[in-house]
Amino acid sequence: MDNFVFYVRQGLFHVLDWNAYDHILFLIALAVIYDFRNIKNIIWLITLFTVGHTLSLILAAYNIVEISYKWIEFLIPVTIIITALANIIFIKNTTKNTKTNINLLFALFFGLIHGFGFSSYFKLLVGTTNNKFVPLLEFALGVELAQIIIVTIVLIVGFIFQNIFRFSKRDWVLIISSIVIGIVLPILKEAVFW
Repeated sequence: MDNFVFYVRQGLFHVLDWNAYDHILFLIALAVIYDFRNIKNIIWLITLFTVGHTLSLILAAYNIVEISYKWIEFLIPVTIIITALANIIFIKNTTKNTKTNINLLFALFFGLIHGFGFSSYFKLLVGTTNNKFVPLLEFALGVELAQIIIVTIVLIVGFIFQNIFRFSKRDWVLIISSIVIGIVLPILKEAVFW
C-alpha cells in the first residue's frame, strides 16, 4: 500500500508542481472551451489525455521508444501554443463539435508528447527495477487525479467569470488562450536547442 500511495502522489504532484507548470497550461488550453454542461466531452478529454501519456510512458519506461529530452522540452510548449491558437482560430465553433473533436484529438496525440515528458521523471523514480508496470499505472493514476483537479478548477473559474462577472464565452476563451500563449512563448524560446 505504501508503494501505491507513493507513486500516486508522485504522479499527482508532478503535474501540480508550479515549477513544471507546462502540463497545467496545456490542460487549461484544452479545457477552457468547456463548461459543466459538457461533462461527457470533459470525461473523454481527460481519458484521452491519460491514454496518450500512459502509452508513451510505457514505451519510454521499457525503452521501446527513446526520444531526446531536448525534443520533448521543445514540443511540449509547441503543443500548448497549437491548442491555444486553435481555440482562438475556431472561436466561433467552440460550442460546436468541430472544436470539441479537435481538442479530443489534441488530448490524445499531444498526450503522447507530454507522456514522454513525464517519462524521465518516472524513470528516476523506478530506477533499474524490472517491475515497472504496476508503479507506472499508479503514477498514471496520480497524473489522472491531477488532471481532474486542474480541469475542475478551470471549469469553476470559467463558471464564475461567465456567470457572475458576465464574460461571454467567446471573450473568456480568447482571454485565457491568449494568456496561455503569452506565458508559453518564453518557454518555447528557451526550449529551442538548435
